[in-house]
Amino acid sequence: MNETTQPYAGLTPDLILNAIDSTGFRTDGRLLALNSYENRVYQVGIEDEKPLVAKFYRPARWTDEQILEEHAFTAELAELEIPAVPALAILGSTLHAFEGFRFALYPRRGGRAPELDDPDTLEWLGRFIGRIHAVGAIAPFMHRPAFDVASFGEEPRAYLLGSEWIPADLRATYSSVLDQALAGVHNCFNRTGLVSHLRLHGDCHPGNVLWTDDGPHFVDFDDARTGPTIQDLWMLLSGDRGSMTRQLSDVLAGTRISRNSTAGNSGSSRHCARCG
Repeated sequence: MNETTQPYAGLTPDLILNAIDSTGFRTDGRLLALNSYENRVYQVGIEDEKPLVAKFYRPARWTDEQILEEHAFTAELAELEIPAVPALAILGSTLHAFEGFRFALYPRRGGRAPELDDPDTLEWLGRFIGRIHAVGAIAPFMHRPAFDVASFGEEPRAYLLGSEWIPADLRATYSSVLDQALAGVHNCFNRTGLVSHLRLHGDCHPGNVLWTDDGPHFVDFDDARTGPTIQDLWMLLSGDRGSMTRQLSDVLAGTRISRNSTAGNSGSSRHCARCG
């Protein structure tokens, strides 16, 4: 499969259903668009079976190798009974192409938003995030990029200032503010010193954590990258500094439990869902 430049305007309902039919499933015409910022994601009805979730990838955002690496990471987590939702393997592949679009299919997993004001919920999340990170530390991504100042600060700065997006009368002020912000970020990294990096979920906000009576499951690893563990923690925090400090403490309590449990489990990564 090659990367495409097919615009999303061509992603019609008929094309979506035909694309899924091409994998061997028989769609029944039901199609529900789901929230997604980068990609186009739909719940699709399947004849005589449970609905599926179809993700159509934004053209040229990721290479095939990068998408497949994300799929492999999620499958690795699921194999170790960590509640991530992997892409379905169909005819030996999790990535499919149809009329210029690349897509993947997932089982539908329902759930509600986690109650992030509950310390037990935060600790439970922390236990599973700790297990995700334990697996993420086993091996690096070979194709996916990293969370770093260059890709999330310096490159966007160069792009914006090199384009016509910023009005001429604001360009100097905008550039100055960006320089101050990036200087502050660099100072933070310098004060922190060497930080270990590992494979991450990358976009672990409450919308990507679905909660059931059996606990959480994690969806949408599309932003998975290599980076520091805090990337998978900070989006779970909200409120004033005191509130965020307490929330972070609860999450970290869970990650410590997970780390200690893994260390004392004689190499086995299998745990009950409740314990994480």
